[in-house]
Amino acid sequence: MGRIKQTYLKRIANELLEKYHGEFGKDFQGNKESVQKLTTVKSKSIRNKIAGYITKVVKREATEEI
Repeated sequence: MGRIKQTYLKRIANELLEKYHGEFGKDFQGNKESVQKLTTVKSKSIRNKIAGYITKVVKREATEEI
């Protein structure tokens, strides 16, 4: 079992995915840069958690489409 993400991280990530879905892909490094560019998050750990959750969601969506 994995870690449970905080609700505010999921909310921010879902809002970013709704508005800028084309900006994100399966690559964590690219998603990390996109989160940095699209938000005003100053904390590196929070940015990485948001990018990691977005990466997980995008990968899950890709496997569901198959």
